[in-house]
Amino acid sequence: MPAYMIQASYSSGATASMIKNPQDRSAVVSKMIKAAGGKLSGFWLSFGDYDLVAIAEMPDNITAAALAMAIGSSGAMSAYKTTPLLTPAESMEAMKKASEVGYKPPK
Repeated sequence: MPAYMIQASYSSGATASMIKNPQDRSAVVSKMIKAAGGKLSGFWLSFGDYDLVAIAEMPDNITAAALAMAIGSSGAMSAYKTTPLLTPAESMEAMKKASEVGYKPPK
């Protein structure tokens, strides 16, 4: 099953709600991903550009996009980014294919 890295930032309202009522959001996210046929592999709060990072396996890109839309439309996030992840085997396939496409840089 394809893996994805999810990076997101909470809206100020969502952050204020969690300060007033601390909660483990990974349980909610895990349940939603499982209902869509996927699996949450990890969930971390983070510093920097995003407030959280998650790794999830999902059946396909359409499912990953649907979850991003559902979460994004809630207003709880000020930013949301999904990055498809390649396994080492998939990376090797991409490298082999890259050697066959015949790209020539400008001179």
